[in-house]
Amino acid sequence: EAHGVTVHDAGRVSPGYTLYTSGDAAYARLITMDGRTLHEWHKPYSTVWNEQSAIEAPQPDDLIFMTKARVMPNGDLLAIYEAAGDTPWGYGMVKLDRNSELVWSYLEPVHHDFDVAPDGRIFTLTQEFTSEEIKGYNTLARPRLDDFLVTLSPDGQEIRKISLTRALAQSRYNGFLHAAPAFSTEDPLHTNAVEYIDRAKAERLAVGREGQVVVSFRDIGVIAVVDPQTGTIEWATRGPWVGQHDPSVLDNGDILVFDNFGAFDKGNDSRILAFDPKTMEVTWQYEGNAERPFVSEIRGSTERLANGNTLITESDGGRLLEVTPDGAIAWEYVNPVRGGEGNRYIPVVSWGQRIIPERLDPDFRDSIER
Repeated sequence: EAHGVTVHDAGRVSPGYTLYTSGDAAYARLITMDGRTLHEWHKPYSTVWNEQSAIEAPQPDDLIFMTKARVMPNGDLLAIYEAAGDTPWGYGMVKLDRNSELVWSYLEPVHHDFDVAPDGRIFTLTQEFTSEEIKGYNTLARPRLDDFLVTLSPDGQEIRKISLTRALAQSRYNGFLHAAPAFSTEDPLHTNAVEYIDRAKAERLAVGREGQVVVSFRDIGVIAVVDPQTGTIEWATRGPWVGQHDPSVLDNGDILVFDNFGAFDKGNDSRILAFDPKTMEVTWQYEGNAERPFVSEIRGSTERLANGNTLITESDGGRLLEVTPDGAIAWEYVNPVRGGEGNRYIPVVSWGQRIIPERLDPDFRDSIER
């Protein structure tokens, strides 16, 4: 069965390294375009857990893995832990040095995503059970999961924490919360993405300002802009996507989003969309085909690359693919890990990111390229 790099069109790829995380263990791996491992950060959750953690009785290490990860220029790694078979499933966030030694930990139920502002502040998501009643929203279960937008200092200290459920209920967009489906009354938002709007993004994004963040509420199909200072929902919309993940602002002000179910094609359910948030026009999309179907029902991420290609993490399929603007696959990497009887199972690839080597500090780059 195919594994590793299965497509590499050297003339069409956006060159660099690729960082990814896998569902088989708590690690992040940096690979070359030909699939060779340059560096790996590996830190079992049991080695960072302590009694102050919000997770009182964590799952065994073999059920805990890293999801979102990001490498810093000096080789430090920011990463989120999540667990299978637990609720809340978010287990915390860490910063590791290049040797996988712990720099700091924030062991609240961090889940799904984070982003880093130019000043080093970190914006992420946490979740916790609440029995709080929100007036006018009697259909919401009690207890239920509430999602929070959290601001951390560069050294992992909590600065601010905002209830996203309450923010939406108190906004002019509160009708979206009234439309929460029956299956999600115990987890009404299922927030799964956060992206910081820096000055460059703010200049081209018509619906957000510098310092605000883009978030994704999966179960109500909403993409929104939140002000982390005031705790207000500044803008929100629904569109032709279903069960979406990972909205990100493009250079032209459009928003790129992983649409998990919106292709409505049996065996080829997922697609990637770009849309204009002013007009809601779909300006670009990628769908799979019969030869290479594209399906990831409950996970996925996407990144627009420097040359205009798009890096896609087809999480449930255990692969990364880079597609050109006309939809051709320029690069494909299939998770080489297998397990189960007859090696029939492939772990999810939780997150992928293309790394431009020149943005790494010379000493770290030299140490991994030897």
